[in-house]
Amino acid sequence: MHILLVEDDEPVAESLRRGLKRYGFEVDRVATGAAALTHSGPYDVVLLDLGLPDTDGLDVCRALRERGDVPIIVISARSDETDRVVGLELGADDYVSKPFGVREVIARIRAVMRRVQPRTAGTGEGGADRYGPRLTVDRKAARVHVDGEEVALAPKEYDLLAFLTEEPGALMSREQIMEAVWDANWFGPTKTLDVHVAALRRKFAGVLTIDAVRGVGFRLEIVKDAAVS
Repeated sequence: MHILLVEDDEPVAESLRRGLKRYGFEVDRVATGAAALTHSGPYDVVLLDLGLPDTDGLDVCRALRERGDVPIIVISARSDETDRVVGLELGADDYVSKPFGVREVIARIRAVMRRVQPRTAGTGEGGADRYGPRLTVDRKAARVHVDGEEVALAPKEYDLLAFLTEEPGALMSREQIMEAVWDANWFGPTKTLDVHVAALRRKFAGVLTIDAVRGVGFRLEIVKDAAVS
């Protein structure tokens, strides 16, 4: 996925660019509104700072929205509710206030893309994401079902499953998982990750597999031909 990052603050832009690239995003960064409006490369989402040196980011938001329906997420140090409301009224899809964590920005990007793109996993009843013949994950309600029956999950078990099913088949490092599911500032042992993976393996045996890749992390795969009980 390609991200157009419109941010004039070099340290903020570089930190965000590095964080996004760790999660597999391609990032093109520009520092001015004019550069954003003349950027010719492909992009799927715009991350737009409002405090640009050459123009008000709200004007850039308006101009981008007039050109098409690419998702726009405003990122700004402005915490005033008026700016937030105006940004959304001008066509922004979401608004993130500084300071923010990379995890939060990625969650907003994924949420926006789920709204504007067809669900690649398939859509089950009530808008839940379907994975294979048996598993559905309803992210709005934070509920998981197998064969139509809800599976009881602890909060972090659900968070881990929801994260890993964002991209079935993708190899996720321990660092990525800990940052996304626990916290960017988690300093405890990563053994807790192994415990939660083991719990998910037990509860979803025959529905999905979570393979450990030594020295790297984990890969979740959906059992495509799982027999419905």
